[in-house]
Amino acid sequence: MSDTPQRHTLISTVQLEVEGLQALGTALAGALGDAVLRAVELVLAHSGRVIVTGMGKSGHIGRKIAATMASTGTPSHFVHPAEASHGDLGMIGRDDVVLALSWSGEAPELADIIAFTRRFGVPLIAITSRAESALGSSADLPLLLPRMPEACPNGLAPTTSTAMQLALGDALAMCLLEARGFSPEDFRAVHPGGKLGSQLKRARDLMHGADELPLVPETATLQEAILEMTSRRFGVTGVTAPDGSLAGVLTDGDLRRALQHGHAMDSAVASVMTAKPRAASPELLAADLLRMMNDQRISSMFVLDQGKPIGILHLHDLLRMGVR
Repeated sequence: MSDTPQRHTLISTVQLEVEGLQALGTALAGALGDAVLRAVELVLAHSGRVIVTGMGKSGHIGRKIAATMASTGTPSHFVHPAEASHGDLGMIGRDDVVLALSWSGEAPELADIIAFTRRFGVPLIAITSRAESALGSSADLPLLLPRMPEACPNGLAPTTSTAMQLALGDALAMCLLEARGFSPEDFRAVHPGGKLGSQLKRARDLMHGADELPLVPETATLQEAILEMTSRRFGVTGVTAPDGSLAGVLTDGDLRRALQHGHAMDSAVASVMTAKPRAASPELLAADLLRMMNDQRISSMFVLDQGKPIGILHLHDLLRMGVR
């Protein structure tokens, strides 16, 4: 494809936004980074929510920042500045922290929110590029973005500026996540749906329980094992030792090989089972379970607690949940 003005625009847009992010990284290594760490301390010192606000494109970025914070352990929601002037100021509590975004710092729609925070002593953090602006000068803690040219050919549409706003919001959210010790288990609690939720489920969440377990004792015959396998429909049965621990498994493949080698139906299952099979702990993540089953080329796996079977998982259970 020949070089065209459109191709140049494609490349220059990304290059200018990358340059903006590089400038942001440099600023975070200095005074801006110090300010962000103070912002983290300020949020952690208050028991309420982070109320994010902004107008226009800054508002759209603010909504994403609020959503990221809420999903990573920092209670947060977005308040539209125009709606705030018509009653939504009541969504802001005395223990909250307001995070306001405005590249110029002069968005007139923010005036009522700024005034509200000053009147009632609600901490105000600003993400702006101008310390002397109405927002920057009013904030308890201004987070000043480096002034970089927009990627828009006309220098008007928010592009580089919103990329930096979003990156700074993500950085603030991740610092708060780390400070709160937000764990994968916490993440799963607020992401129960979709692929993320399925990946973060654990064996105990997905397994078939005790009432569905295919199990026979070591003293069982092949015929008894076949009956158990047929009734449970997992294509496998566990073989338990006298103390209830899992001594082995008998799979369809084990059964076929036993019959091919002349084992009679009254042969002891212990003589043909696969001893010391791979098993899962109840806390093993679904993604790790799928990896283990693929690596071992097995379709079923028992879940053990202190060596004793408490559940069973089939490969189809994982795939049905969207684990990949």
